[in-house]
Amino acid sequence: MACPHCAAVWEGARDGDACGRCGTRLHTRKPDSLNRTWAFLIAACMMYIPANLLPVMITRTLFGAQYDTILSGVIYFWVSGAYGLAAIVFIASFLVPLFKLTVLILLAVLAQRGSDWRRPERARLYHIVEIIGRWSMLDIFVVALLASLVRAGALATIIPGGGAMAFGAVVVLTMMASLSFDPRLLWDSLELPESNDARH
Repeated sequence: MACPHCAAVWEGARDGDACGRCGTRLHTRKPDSLNRTWAFLIAACMMYIPANLLPVMITRTLFGAQYDTILSGVIYFWVSGAYGLAAIVFIASFLVPLFKLTVLILLAVLAQRGSDWRRPERARLYHIVEIIGRWSMLDIFVVALLASLVRAGALATIIPGGGAMAFGAVVVLTMMASLSFDPRLLWDSLELPESNDARH
């Protein structure tokens, strides 16, 4: 059994035993995987709506206050001719979180039903989500870049809005959902066909 913390492998270990190297509890499966995954996914879906509707930053100047959401920032860059920057903000801050949520919900639903539909493809999808998860903080950096580009010098004050906090919560919750999901659930109840080699 492999330790999830230090990756040490222990022969003859049982569920609940402590790792001899770091003391972490050992488990053959991630405990309560689907329930934890669903809890994080539901919370992430709830935060995804205010993350896109509430302003991510509030710019206060002598002439008043300006409230900018993620999509209004995309529109601003597009109208200004900064098409590449608009595309980066749209993909990193809107499409990528939506893609991660959709894939994780799909994987959780099919794993809960014990479906055997396209198991290899689902495993690849989970691997893609894991790779994207390593770059999840890119979303936050994009929001910071958006704030710095709209900054208007010393005469303006920029403060984060509720959308920024909700957006950060979506990033963290989707990462936690991905870490909680046990990919071995995708292969449960799989009946391997017998072969001559297996018989011998």
